[in-house]
Amino acid sequence: MANRLRIVHLLRQLQAAACRCPAHSGAFHQGTGAAMCTVQKTDYAFEMASSNIRYGEGVSREIGMDLQNLRARNVCLMTDKNLSCLPPVQAVLESLTKNGVRYKIYDNVRVEPTDSSFKDAISFAKRDSFDVFVAVGGGSVIDTCKAANLYACHPDADFLDFVNAPIGKGKPISRALKPLIAVPTTAGTGSETTGVAIFDFEPLKAKTGIASRAIRPTLGIVDPAHTLSMPERVAANSGFDVLCHALESYTALPYNQRSPCPPNPINRPAYQGSNPISDVWSRHALHMVAKYLKRAVRDPEDTEARSNMHLASVFAGIGFGNAGVHLCHGMSYPISGNVKTHSAKGYSVEHPLVPHGLSVVLTSPAVFNFTAPMCPERHLEAAEILGADIRQVKREDAGAVLADTLRHFLFELQVEDGLGAVGYSKDNIPALVKGTIPQERVTKLSPREHTEDDLSQLFEASMKIY
Repeated sequence: MANRLRIVHLLRQLQAAACRCPAHSGAFHQGTGAAMCTVQKTDYAFEMASSNIRYGEGVSREIGMDLQNLRARNVCLMTDKNLSCLPPVQAVLESLTKNGVRYKIYDNVRVEPTDSSFKDAISFAKRDSFDVFVAVGGGSVIDTCKAANLYACHPDADFLDFVNAPIGKGKPISRALKPLIAVPTTAGTGSETTGVAIFDFEPLKAKTGIASRAIRPTLGIVDPAHTLSMPERVAANSGFDVLCHALESYTALPYNQRSPCPPNPINRPAYQGSNPISDVWSRHALHMVAKYLKRAVRDPEDTEARSNMHLASVFAGIGFGNAGVHLCHGMSYPISGNVKTHSAKGYSVEHPLVPHGLSVVLTSPAVFNFTAPMCPERHLEAAEILGADIRQVKREDAGAVLADTLRHFLFELQVEDGLGAVGYSKDNIPALVKGTIPQERVTKLSPREHTEDDLSQLFEASMKIY
């Protein structure tokens, strides 16, 4: 009897001291949803979310059957003008026609989309009652299609309602969207797996985006045959995006150090910080990049290498889609947004362009040298995966070793020699820093806190790589 009374007493003590976080508080379930995470300031949980993925050479031919299975009556197919006459789009159209699927094509997607190009695609989507969306292309196409689906399902929303704060209002998405099937034709963005849509916000000349699990594709159809037509530099720049997705998500601030603790699960961001599940995907993607990227760039007919880089893009997408990225991506947005004259090789566009993967990787040696003191073991492991001998390396040298390993990797792939080679000078650094500051959705996931002076020094160190 005494033992029973003691147990009851202990249970009452535990109840009185219980955490009032949403996951633990009875009040959360009984109240109005206004319960707050009052005990701890940082998060205590992470979520795993990804699109369904189908992989295999020729799977694009199945999309017509998928649309039949969804009982699609009116499909919006989005692509860009360069792709519209190429085999990936033709394969999808043949499948739709064969299976009697009714569709309309929007082929005016802009490579490196802007708020204006997003709005044009949104207007197209609103003009008709589409019940399924299909995106065939790279990250620009898939991201544009995500935005079109979102705003077509929220016809009264202001464009900035769902755009990430502080540029937009960052409102949570509570309404279900239409199914979206993504058919990636490049091996880089991983957009077929994520709830993120990135664009240039022209008024600020900086990239921002929309981030919510609600906008991720229902299905990603990953057909490795589509990557065989990528030009050499497109393959390289796409691969650099995979490289940085893997490195940044693996070294991101741990999920249980990210703040604030969300008052409601719907407020938990898609980019949560590194966690045990994302680590598995990010690390494996890095191994694949180390093994296959150089081969995929140097020989477009190396089907094994190009197919595996397509898979690496998916793996890294699942990793960073749940963990997030940090400084390389945060700093890349103003690099792409402020470009004046650089014409990227291998891209058929009429406007100046620093491709996303290139804008990300140019700062990587400086960034990882900077972040290494906060998690040197992870930086050393990454350097070893990329080919460095770390047996005699001290923890305090982790940043320098990974930076040198990246420089060697980029030199072998003939990457432009820093920001200076794509049209920037030290005079542009204030504008680049100004464009990075609004990117707190990603920069706050840096494992090391940073000031504007730190950002200036990182941009200056990235003017020349070799």
